[in-house]
Amino acid sequence: LHFASAIGIENRDQEKQTVKPRREMVLKSAIALSKLLLTVFATIIILSSSTVESFSASMANLEYVSPPASDAAGQIAKPATYPRTLYPEIEATEEGYLDVGDGHQLAYDVSGNPNGIPAIFLHGGPGAGVSPRERRFFDPAIYKIVIFDQRGSGKSIPNASDDLEKSLVGNTTPKLVEDIDKLRRHLKIEKWGLVLGGSWGSTLALAYAETYPNDLDALLLRGVFLFGPDEIDYLFSNGGTFGQNPQAWETYCRYIQDTSKDWDREQKNLLGAYWDRLTSNDCSVREAAAAAFVGYELSISKTYIDPAIVEKYLGTPSILIPFAVMEVHYMLNNGFLRRGQLLDCIGTIKHVRVAICHGRGDYVCQPQSAWRLHQALKEVGCEYVELEFVSGAGHSDSEPGLVDAMVRASDKLAIELKS
Repeated sequence: LHFASAIGIENRDQEKQTVKPRREMVLKSAIALSKLLLTVFATIIILSSSTVESFSASMANLEYVSPPASDAAGQIAKPATYPRTLYPEIEATEEGYLDVGDGHQLAYDVSGNPNGIPAIFLHGGPGAGVSPRERRFFDPAIYKIVIFDQRGSGKSIPNASDDLEKSLVGNTTPKLVEDIDKLRRHLKIEKWGLVLGGSWGSTLALAYAETYPNDLDALLLRGVFLFGPDEIDYLFSNGGTFGQNPQAWETYCRYIQDTSKDWDREQKNLLGAYWDRLTSNDCSVREAAAAAFVGYELSISKTYIDPAIVEKYLGTPSILIPFAVMEVHYMLNNGFLRRGQLLDCIGTIKHVRVAICHGRGDYVCQPQSAWRLHQALKEVGCEYVELEFVSGAGHSDSEPGLVDAMVRASDKLAIELKS
């Protein structure tokens, strides 16, 4: 319209018969321009998800993320082949939101065999959320599969990226344990046949099992984390990861140093320094801190780091913010667990079948934690406890070796549970 007005003013002194055709020409041009703009907007709206993901990745803040090690063998693009892979994709047969109190509504879905062995997947982080991929660790012909987003994460309401303050209300381990039981009762499940948890999910699975020992038959744990002070300090405070990942550790520290007004104080409490920035009133500060924190963990989580995956996470605030905020929230509060609680109470689950899969090269959750848990279970008389250290695997459940081990374990437990 501004374009049409400009042309009209330019020709105001011309004769009427000359102006009219030009005005008609301008109007036709304006109409054509409008149609072009509508086409452009329509094209933007129907962009494919891969294009949207690419755009998100391009927005990722990679300033404080260390580069991955070399991959001359091309393992990222073409990973090694293992006997077992994930089960085929399946759709949910039931989904919804469960109000668990404290202003939280948990997003969940159910898939697989409606009359099968009830199994639940507990995601890591805290704050990582779930995706349909998690259903595929279970045989859908045998298991009734339940996945859900924990408080403040994924599709659950509120998400930390939308309302940080409300997402933290009642966000503690005891509350999350209660949520699992509420979900079980809501779905009218008598007891879980299998509880699968990886990383933080292994912590939550153990806490749940020790609180409700009669409401499950088996545990499948990956990347065990017992929330001991040594584990927290190794990963986030005293530079334990420097030995194998020196550049990642120094980059993690450098973000705080570069943004600090009191480095002498903050270098002695890196988690507290990250928390101050993650809870800043300035959105750009929150997102930069989250990118540095999550980028650090992602850069040490796999044997072969795919830069595209790092960029995807860091370019998606609904994943990035909850992951960083919830993890630091729990680390600062020792997982809302008494020191040594999970091993001290291990005798309560000696009747439970326990399978453990742990990457030999896991630099996030050290193999020693899996070994300590295995030995503690044997000490209290657990009759079924199996530990598999996976060569060539790190921490992530997307690594082929860990996928193979976890699927084999869930299959074997299905046979045990049906017998």
